[in-house]
Amino acid sequence: MKKISVIGAGTMGSGIAHTFAQHGFDVQLIDKQPQALENALETIEKNLQRQLDKGVIEKEKVRETLKNIQPESHLQKGVETADLVVEAVIEDFDTKAEIFQQLDTFCLKTCILSSNTSSISIGKLASCTKRQEKVIGMHFMNPVPLMKLVEVIAGINTSPETKKTIVTLAESLDKSPVLVQDFPGFIANRILMPMINEAIYSLQEGVAGVKEIDQIMHLGMAHPMGPLELADFIGLDVCLSILKVLQEGLGSNKYAPCPLLVKLVNAGYLGKKSGAGFYQYESGAKQKQVAGYFNHQ
Repeated sequence: MKKISVIGAGTMGSGIAHTFAQHGFDVQLIDKQPQALENALETIEKNLQRQLDKGVIEKEKVRETLKNIQPESHLQKGVETADLVVEAVIEDFDTKAEIFQQLDTFCLKTCILSSNTSSISIGKLASCTKRQEKVIGMHFMNPVPLMKLVEVIAGINTSPETKKTIVTLAESLDKSPVLVQDFPGFIANRILMPMINEAIYSLQEGVAGVKEIDQIMHLGMAHPMGPLELADFIGLDVCLSILKVLQEGLGSNKYAPCPLLVKLVNAGYLGKKSGAGFYQYESGAKQKQVAGYFNHQ
């Protein structure tokens, strides 16, 4: 495998492209929005500069990595010679299904199709293609260049050869691939999202404030960040979508999204990417609790 196509130039897509390119792969970063591609390349360059400043990589590696990434706004052109496609668009089945149908037509017959989905059934996505044995989940963690885990999800018809190829590929990226079965939320989000949801319920019920909830989980449970800050980092809309998939797929109301989460998303408070969620953000840094909204806590 040498040629990788990444669909979606958002936070996850740009991080995945960065990681593959840094490890010597030729990457086509695809997004129909030229501005999204421009923003992604700027973000990748900034992140590479951070790595350079910290002594993680050398200057030549920065140049090589950027050279390995080609932006592309046309899907067919971007995937027609790929050995692997990694889809990293919004967490919506219909959007992903349409892409997988197109990929099945545009890609080489030998190409493996993967999704960075954090909750949607791989088998269901595979059913949109005529190559179900070559469809697999590659759930990277954010920030992709730093986080070691890749949750590898095999659909019911994913072949052993495809699984082996993807595990080996993830290891070549200095990642730690972990195989899981194709159930809603897989493992990472099936465990993480109920914790975040319960933290939001605790906030809604006035048990503790935003900072207090996060401090308890950070200081008492050794979590790198508290669940509310993590939700902001993931995106409150993404958390809501995953909880809905869990609730529907597992048929249990224990995954029902907290009304406060729904209320925030409906009001446009999506977390770090929108500038405010449980915290308010300026220049990407956490500054304070959302102005006025949680003052009663």
